[in-house]
Amino acid sequence: MTGTDTGVGKTLVACSLLRAFAARGVKAVGMKPVASGAVPGADGLVNDDVERLIAASTISVPREHANPYCFAPPIAPHIAAQQAGVTITLDRIERSFRALAALAEVVVVEGAGGFRVPLGADTDSAHMATRLALPVVLVVGLRLGCLNHALLTAESILARGLRLAGWVANHIDPAMAAVEDNVRTLEALITAPLIARIAHSSAPDPAAIAAALGAGNSL
Repeated sequence: MTGTDTGVGKTLVACSLLRAFAARGVKAVGMKPVASGAVPGADGLVNDDVERLIAASTISVPREHANPYCFAPPIAPHIAAQQAGVTITLDRIERSFRALAALAEVVVVEGAGGFRVPLGADTDSAHMATRLALPVVLVVGLRLGCLNHALLTAESILARGLRLAGWVANHIDPAMAAVEDNVRTLEALITAPLIARIAHSSAPDPAAIAAALGAGNSL
């Protein structure tokens, strides 16, 4: 699960996807390999996205596998890691992913920010997606500028030999002009199906989104 930017609804869609799998009776678990923006909790740092993914999962798993890296500052992960004196490694992320895959039928992996967010000096989220070799769902935040962001992201995903399983149009800007024209443009130019549209709402309904995702053929 990746997005055109941060704040475009990746966690909402990931949790809805987990609900869609649960409705099918599939054992599914959410994973956010790297999270930044957390507060101290009883057992360590607590990140809201991670908590939502854990709540939407159908099985309980060790937190260190659901979220191998968690940092307090709400800043770019590689900078947060540097400040904490931590090196993010794909080896650790892959070990956690394999551990989850041994427990569940489906692991929904949510990236941090966009597709090319740096994780270290020589690695980024795109390298992580390639290492795990998973099909990618792209969440497009519908707002001014989304065409360029969406097309560049889709191009980057395909250039790495990954399968773009589909994309979700999330209407995050209620004042966006020509929304339908923008969606039609993306449908014509992205070589993957539009699997769901999410109307703008101050309180999105995960159950309704899950139903829309479950009705798609890309799951």
